[in-house]
Order: sequence, then structure tokens, then C-alpha cells
Amino acid sequence: MDRGRAGSERVNTMLSPEAERVLRYLVEVEELAEEVLADRRQIVDLDTKRNRNREGLRALQRDLNLSEDVMVCFGNVFIRMPHRETKEMIEKDQEHLDKEIERLQKQLKVKVNRLFEAQGKPELKGFNLNPLNKDELKALKVILKG
Repeated sequence: MDRGRAGSERVNTMLSPEAERVLRYLVEVEELAEEVLADRRQIVDLDTKRNRNREGLRALQRDLNLSEDVMVCFGNVFIRMPHRETKEMIEKDQEHLDKEIERLQKQLKVKVNRLFEAQGKPELKGFNLNPLNKDELKALKVILKG
């Protein structure tokens, strides 16, 4: 047994049951908060990449010469690729990023609720709302006009 582990076990045996419960509670809350922050950071990073892709798609749309190759940056390397293939590749990447961000946002809702529950706070109101899809939005517009 290493000295660090033996030292922490000695500290744990010296704590009262009440202090151990408080320590476990604080560790649980800290771990949940770290998960929430990590997911939020990942969403921001993916959204930044999605915005860069959007800029690239706009640049490809402005370039009307579809027969010429375009220069694409992969990390630190530039590669010449056909215009159409580049656009398709970026669009597929956008779809993947959208799905990943949506998945992380759903996960984040669950993790935030678990964190609030662990802290003894009430669940956030309106946090589990979902946006209307296109069909629902059209139906709502018809109802409001009617």
C-alpha cells in the first residue's frame, strides 16, 4: 500500500460519520459539476467548428467556378480537392456536428438535473422544452391566422 493511500485511509478513519457523509456529498457534487462543465466546453468547441464549416460552405457558394479544385485545410496541411467533393464533405461534417451537439445538449439536461438534485435544488422550469419542428410550426401559423 502506498503512503498516499494509507494517509487518506487514516484521515477517513479519523473523520466522524457526519464528516464522512459531508465529504462524500461534496465529492459527488464536484464530480457532477465537472461533468456539466466538460460537456458545455465540448459543445462550445463543436459549435466553433460548425461555424468554421459554415464559413467554408459560404465561401464555396460564392465561388461560382465549380470545375476548378479548391484548397482545403486539414489541420496544418492544405490539400487541393474538387469543389463538389469538398462541399459534400463539409455538409456531411455539419450533419455529424449537429447530431453530436444535439446529443450532448440532451445529456447536459440530464446531468444538470442530477447536479441540482444532488444540491437539493428544485429542477429548472422550462429546461426540458423542445423546439417545434417545421410541421408543428406550420400548423401553429395556420391556427394563429385562422
